[in-house]
Amino acid sequence: MASDLTKLGIAEARAGLAAREFSAVELTTAFIGAIEAARGLNAYITETPDLALEQAARSDARIAAGTAGPLEGLPIGVKDLFCTKGVLTTAASHILDGFTPTYESTVTANLWRDGAVLLGKLNMDEFAMGGSNENSYYGPVVNPWRRDGDSAALVPGGSSGGSAAAVAADLCVAATGTDTGGSIRQPASFTGTVGIKPTYGRCSRFGIVAFASSLEQAGPMTKSVRDAAILLGSMAGHDPHDSTSVPLPVPDYAAALTGDLRGRKIGIPKEYRIDGLSPEIAAWWERGTAWARDAGAEIVEISLPHAQYALPAYYIVAPAEASSNLARYDGVRFGLRVPGKDLTEMYENTRGEGFGKEVRRRILIGTYVLSAGYYDAYYTRAQKLRRLIAGDFERAFETVDAVLAPTAPSAAYAGGEKADPIAMYLGDVFTVTANLAGLPAMSVPAGLSSEGLPLGLQVIGRPFDEAGVLNVGYALERAAGFSAKPAAWWRG
Repeated sequence: MASDLTKLGIAEARAGLAAREFSAVELTTAFIGAIEAARGLNAYITETPDLALEQAARSDARIAAGTAGPLEGLPIGVKDLFCTKGVLTTAASHILDGFTPTYESTVTANLWRDGAVLLGKLNMDEFAMGGSNENSYYGPVVNPWRRDGDSAALVPGGSSGGSAAAVAADLCVAATGTDTGGSIRQPASFTGTVGIKPTYGRCSRFGIVAFASSLEQAGPMTKSVRDAAILLGSMAGHDPHDSTSVPLPVPDYAAALTGDLRGRKIGIPKEYRIDGLSPEIAAWWERGTAWARDAGAEIVEISLPHAQYALPAYYIVAPAEASSNLARYDGVRFGLRVPGKDLTEMYENTRGEGFGKEVRRRILIGTYVLSAGYYDAYYTRAQKLRRLIAGDFERAFETVDAVLAPTAPSAAYAGGEKADPIAMYLGDVFTVTANLAGLPAMSVPAGLSSEGLPLGLQVIGRPFDEAGVLNVGYALERAAGFSAKPAAWWRG
């Protein structure tokens, strides 16, 4: 019974709780047991079983009283980038050693308001910088999936790799993630899960440890499109604490899921057929196009002529913002402090020891492109390119309702297989455009590769049309019929 409960997603678990088939405490206990049996995946940095059982007991009381919220009693994992009051928050970095926030991020506050239960804080790339989850101070996350006939440990993608692995391995009903250049969608593709990055401004960033403030958004990572719609409905909303949060009403996303695409136009960007695109990825893209057509959509080829410049522009803008945001970690106010003979040496020692290699690399790049003499040559030009990329999408959305593309140029790969940072950055080639343009985008599992690994399809939509994106994703999900799960080898 306990292992069966962990297979449930949000919609099924909510229905079971409402029908009194099991209690929130029973459901939470099942997930706590699953997490204990899966520590080899290293998905969680901090487990909160006592807090979870306390919250679950309160949920059972509210369910009995008829005052249940929309997420009542549902055990959730939270990416360790969200500040959680009284619970260790690390951003997977040594420099935040022992940092326990005295306040709650708005997104997680919304989850607790609606009755969700906190199972723990999920592993990630340090400060959300990475695409493989190999950059965590707390060690890499292991993808629950393995290649057919091969026991090599694979990466779960990043930076929300712990969230993706936890959802795929049934270590929570759903999880939160953040997406700065593809950090929800790429790990979702690598693990056969669903992930959506909402429009910039749809979810509050208050209380999320900042990496690149103009690019990042919080979003749900789930076992189905319907679950993503339900969870996003709780996460989203205007927040006066975040000046970039947009005061728009939050639709009932789940109610918009019909799977009917009649009258909708889906754009296929010709520039995404990049040199060297895997024939397997291209074939699944073609199948996704056919599925959308079968659901009633008209398929239109579109052009996004500046997409080829998205990756270099992103890797100037994001490090520039990171170099500014991470300047606050100096050993004085937060976490780690490494003494020195004077204040300057204390700064140097703390930052040198506290930040990992990839974070130091991006701080150096960001500081360089913002420095006198190089600002206009790099940062200003990157910002102009960003405007051109956004303009490409604005023109495309004059004729189409959504864009369909691959999520990632490959399936999951083995840890250490991409030691070259440039090769790692190329993994974001299909995802960074949506961040630069601030658009909603999601990944939906399409099928398995020839090696038995999940591959995802990406849907990009108009600003604040998350409902439309989710409905296209729902149509693809129904057509794909993806039901594969990783073999639970980690249970021994």
